[in-house]
Amino acid sequence: MNEECLVEQLAPVIMMSQNRQEEKDRMRNENDYLINMKSEIVIRSLDQKMDLLLREQIKTLYDMQVEQIALLQKLTANVEKE
Repeated sequence: MNEECLVEQLAPVIMMSQNRQEEKDRMRNENDYLINMKSEIVIRSLDQKMDLLLREQIKTLYDMQVEQIALLQKLTANVEKE
């Protein structure tokens, strides 16, 4: 009988403790979700910047190659004249 009274008295305290833990877990999960979303946005932004840099680098290399071909053609023409 004494144990039953103790259980009845402790039950609300245990329930309140569980509710608080559930609230903490919910808040932690929500925070984790927000952090993951922010990380995804940052990663996408970095990916876009890398794409832009690669496109610029490819264009620069192409322009350099065009210039080198033109110079090579001039040199070849000069050698053939001599």
